[in-house]
Amino acid sequence: MTKGDTSIEVRDLYKIFGRAPEQYIKPVQSGLSKANLGKMHGHILGLNNINISMPAGQIQVVMGLSGSGKSTLVRHINRLIEPTAGSIIIEGRNILEMSELELREFRRNKTAVVFQRFALLPHRSVIDNVTFGLEVRGIDKAKSRAIGMRWIERVGLVGFEQRYPDELSGGMQQRVGLARALSNDASILLMDEAYSALDPLIRTDMQTMLLDLQAELKKTIVFITHDLDEALRLGDRIVILRDGSVIQQGDSQDILLNPADDYIARFVKDVNRGRFLKVNAVMDPVPPSGIRSLPTLRSGSTLDVAAKELTNSPSYEAVVVDNSGKPVGTVSLRQITAAMSSPFEKDAAEQGDGGSDTVDAHGRCPGVQREGRQVL
Repeated sequence: MTKGDTSIEVRDLYKIFGRAPEQYIKPVQSGLSKANLGKMHGHILGLNNINISMPAGQIQVVMGLSGSGKSTLVRHINRLIEPTAGSIIIEGRNILEMSELELREFRRNKTAVVFQRFALLPHRSVIDNVTFGLEVRGIDKAKSRAIGMRWIERVGLVGFEQRYPDELSGGMQQRVGLARALSNDASILLMDEAYSALDPLIRTDMQTMLLDLQAELKKTIVFITHDLDEALRLGDRIVILRDGSVIQQGDSQDILLNPADDYIARFVKDVNRGRFLKVNAVMDPVPPSGIRSLPTLRSGSTLDVAAKELTNSPSYEAVVVDNSGKPVGTVSLRQITAAMSSPFEKDAAEQGDGGSDTVDAHGRCPGVQREGRQVL
């Protein structure tokens, strides 16, 4: 099974919806806002100067509220939507320059899509749904079935291959959709709100399955979501959109520790930081004098895990080591517990009431309260 080696470069991408979109590229580039473009000219700004480098073999999460442009962006990657300006470079080729035939082959062989509402063919069995793309590509039926059964087994649906979609639960249908996408062995996997229609427990199971498969397959995955917990769990890299523009991009540690503005800061405020922050983000460098005898923590350990291990240790400090056992830093229980506390909690405590929506000197908005799962 080949590992993904396909990176995606989105450069200076604009999408304006309307009768004469090209006419308004320069005004938008000069500062015409989305609101004024719609109010004054009757056009909609879908994407505004998007520049994203999506590394090969990683999960790139794109987040945002409804209307932020995240689904519009992912549909540009396989040219289901044509941009008004810009380029999308895949394997050194601008896909916007592809002919109709080249584009058809690109879609068939390089990309696969997992949809929010499953998009299974109701008149076809599980195995026939999984092998549909292989049939379209003209692959022999026996070979297609062998490939399809291998992926059905990988997603845990052995015994259900002759069932029909309406006989399956939502989670099982999405497993079929994932198996169908993977059976094509495409290097790029586009997942547009793939798990948002699932119940929370099933959703968590599907996330775990995706991470397990990705550890082996190393696909280039573009995963669209409005759920911050999901983004932090899945994303090697995260891009947050608002009104068609990129507000912040980076890894989960960047997003949590250095929110770009108050808009981002409000959403990360109530995240369980211990689940997502890693000791590497808070540790000190190895001191010049060397490391004295201390317990060890694995590089990449979450703060939750690190806190538990240090709490049960005779020492309040530990050495962080890489996979080869080489020290890469030191960390204390004090540093860990301090990082697990949201900066907003400290600000609210200092203010006393925590009920104001005013922005503090750091650009934070400590009074904004949100309950339950964090969403964008």
